[in-house]
Amino acid sequence: MKKISDITIIDDDAITVFGLRKLISTSIECNSIESYANGKIALDALTNFFNNNQQIPQIIFLDINMPIMDGWEFLEAFIELPITNKIRINIVTSSIDPRDKQQWEHYKDKSHHLITFNQKPIDRNKITEITQLA
Repeated sequence: MKKISDITIIDDDAITVFGLRKLISTSIECNSIESYANGKIALDALTNFFNNNQQIPQIIFLDINMPIMDGWEFLEAFIELPITNKIRINIVTSSIDPRDKQQWEHYKDKSHHLITFNQKPIDRNKITEITQLA
């Protein structure tokens, strides 16, 4: 198993978070898996990590449809942070709206981070593939 320092899941669905945690913990080695129920809580936490010179997660799993601050709003704010490390941001969604893929293309081209678009449900093979470091 590959060793990854920190992984963050940003999703408001407790069942999805549980499933991702289970798949991640049985597919790869990592020090910690944190989860946040919306983009605002996650952005505040990650901004605090950055401001205090703490480890930013190497991999983020990001849902796009959430209350308070959705995934697109989170992504817009996150890519403005002056983080020089290349973070692997995996959009994980059940959306079939073509506009979501267009949004992904926009952010993918706008950022130095590696941003991928993945359809739910996610299986063990997909977890292994999308947890490769940027």
